[in-house]
Amino acid sequence: MMRSAAVQPRTPSSSTKSPFNKENKEAVSEGKPMTGRDIFGARVMSEPRVRVRHALSSVNASRQERCSIGGVSTPSTGIKGYDAVTPSSMTKEDVEELLSLKMKGKGKFDFKGKSEQMMEYIRKLRACIRTLQLSEETLIREKEETCNQLLEECKTHRTTEEQLKNEKAEVEKNLLDKKSVCKILEDELYEAELERKSLLAEQEKTTEVLQEANSEVAGLLEDLEAYRKDLESANEQVIALQEINKRLQEYNASLQMYNSKMQTDAATAAETISKIQKEKSAMMETLSSLKGHSVALQEQLNQAKESMLEGATHRKLLMDEQEKLRIELLHALETEKQQIAQLGAMSAELDAYKECTRKSAIELEDLRAKSVLLEGENAAQVKELTGLREQIILANAKLQMAESTVVQHQHEGAEQKAIMEDLQQQLSEAEQRIREGDILRRKLHNTILELKGNVRVFCRVRPLLPEDESSVLEEQPVLQYPNSAELLGRGIELVQSQGQKHEFTFDKVFGPEVGQQDVFVEISQLVQSALDGYKVCIFAYGQTGSGKTYTMLGNPDDLEQKGVIPRSLEQIFESSQVLSSQGWTFQIQASMLEIYNETIRDLLAPGSKNGTPSKQFSVKHDQNGSTSVSDLTVIEVTKWKEVSSLLRQAAQSRAVAKTAINEQSSRSHCVFTLRISGYNQGIDQQVSGVLNLIDLAGSERLSRTGSVGDRLKETQAINKSLASLGDVILAIANRDQHIPYRNSKLTYLLQPCLGGDSKTLMFVNVSPDARSANESLCSLRFAAKVNACDIGVPRRNTHMLWGSQYAGSREDATSVC
Repeated sequence: MMRSAAVQPRTPSSSTKSPFNKENKEAVSEGKPMTGRDIFGARVMSEPRVRVRHALSSVNASRQERCSIGGVSTPSTGIKGYDAVTPSSMTKEDVEELLSLKMKGKGKFDFKGKSEQMMEYIRKLRACIRTLQLSEETLIREKEETCNQLLEECKTHRTTEEQLKNEKAEVEKNLLDKKSVCKILEDELYEAELERKSLLAEQEKTTEVLQEANSEVAGLLEDLEAYRKDLESANEQVIALQEINKRLQEYNASLQMYNSKMQTDAATAAETISKIQKEKSAMMETLSSLKGHSVALQEQLNQAKESMLEGATHRKLLMDEQEKLRIELLHALETEKQQIAQLGAMSAELDAYKECTRKSAIELEDLRAKSVLLEGENAAQVKELTGLREQIILANAKLQMAESTVVQHQHEGAEQKAIMEDLQQQLSEAEQRIREGDILRRKLHNTILELKGNVRVFCRVRPLLPEDESSVLEEQPVLQYPNSAELLGRGIELVQSQGQKHEFTFDKVFGPEVGQQDVFVEISQLVQSALDGYKVCIFAYGQTGSGKTYTMLGNPDDLEQKGVIPRSLEQIFESSQVLSSQGWTFQIQASMLEIYNETIRDLLAPGSKNGTPSKQFSVKHDQNGSTSVSDLTVIEVTKWKEVSSLLRQAAQSRAVAKTAINEQSSRSHCVFTLRISGYNQGIDQQVSGVLNLIDLAGSERLSRTGSVGDRLKETQAINKSLASLGDVILAIANRDQHIPYRNSKLTYLLQPCLGGDSKTLMFVNVSPDARSANESLCSLRFAAKVNACDIGVPRRNTHMLWGSQYAGSREDATSVC
């Protein structure tokens, strides 16, 4: 219950839909499989179009919810400020208020109230995301409309340009005709001049003939002038056409600038959405990490504040009491002064009476009696004054004690603050030691496993999807994680609906909250071994929709969602650059193929998008344990960008289709191979390593997928090859003499990884959905068998060129690890 209640809303790192999106569960058409996977944000493919499946994302609205966003308002929830907010009316202020909202329960342990508020908070987050998705779709539609308008304008421009070209050609043709006529006329004029000369010579003989010749020459000159005027008008038309063409070019440039602006606005909107989601994710992580520490500090602060308040209250009471005593003392002193003054006056009067009334004894006795009374009152007042002075002294003593208590509390607060800072320093040092110890543990663990020769198995659980959470809230979680020190991070328990519990232990277990970077940290040492001359194989296994492709590929263009393959390649190139300073030079070659319906396809070959292999490929193993595929395209790469373009090309060519339980399901096994050859001239040593990264197709149950036609054939081929892989693992575990590698193309291709001298790691991906409990149990059992297989000690492939006694040496792992 605590684990299910601790499910936090997970924010996608980008505006794209979740890689585990299963929102559309309609029947699958019987068309041909799609060739191409959208892992780069763009796709060029034929119908049917399928949506992108990004694994390990927690927020994805269903198709029915997207259809009803514009017409149905969100019901009242009770969260202040969001009772009437709908996706279409949510503003930036609503989003900021939603992000700043804090969950408040009736008490510290009011988990039910906080859970209800959290569910409503998740619903509001989904509404916010749907609003952002609608905005993105609107921008995309506007972009498409603009592109269509641009295409129409381009077509109109091309039509106008062709017309102008045709008119220009006609004008040029007419101009050539005019020039030819002009030349003819010039020739005729020349002949006329000759004739005129002859006529002038004969002028004296034939005057009439000369006049006719002159008139003919004048007519020819007029025609020539008319032709020249026509030529000038034709030139003016050419200049006008050139100006029109220039204006059309300027209009085309303005259209291109407008299109670029629209694309920039769309990219800005996408970046804004991604920034908002990242900021919210950072806030949620910071809140969860500081919650426990804040509670402890708040308790200590409250205790110190209470002590300070008590001391201040006590001090204030003492000050008030002292003030009252001072007022009473002043009043008593004033009364005493008055009485003393009265006593002096009475004494003077008494003296006067003594001098004046000695004659009267009665008056003298009266005065004596009054004097005695006054003396008694004076003594009482003196006694009262003494008591007041003692009270003032006592009040001053209490005030000094209160001040000393306050000072003591201040010293204690400073000591507690120093202790807290010391504890924080010790905590940071302990965390650093834990990180260093964890790195050392991984290295030692890798060394032990290499010496044992076992296949390493990592288990990864994908997060719950929205449709999964609805079923989990009513039931006990299917997957649980032991908290004991021995099994922490390595154990996983699967609880079936009948209550039966199955326990499994692997080399590492990743929960749904673990990101791509944390997963890669665990295998980075294994990837590094490929540069050291080892054969390394990493493959993902699990049912369809469990997150295999997300684990292996992810989204190479997103820093946080990049999978094992792009991160491994980045590390390979970065490490090769570091080793180059030590005298090493590396040659890296990449190839990528898929096994579709027991047929090998070259994903990097030109023209591989049509889905039909142009060649027959065969797998060959040599005596040194190396594997090769005949006629397979091998491309030499020198940097990560080149490999990224190859991955993009291969993803577009891979067979992908929609099934009833997965929006975009891989219909083939994909194998990416990186061959690394290194040479160090200083020590005259050569190493040869291979890195195989494999994304297996997911196992499927026909009862759930309902596949027919081509999908049925693909499912049968996938299940057959995975069953052959299970037979090979069983034979290796039983140490049979015959291992049935040739039962399928997949097992025969993986023969060096399963039975050779390579370092092999398997990711078993499972789903937390209760409906997939049986498939998850089968995957975990298969992974346990793989983990128990002994495939031999990995060996390093090195070649010392300076000594024949070392030529072709293959070092044992025990001597290099």
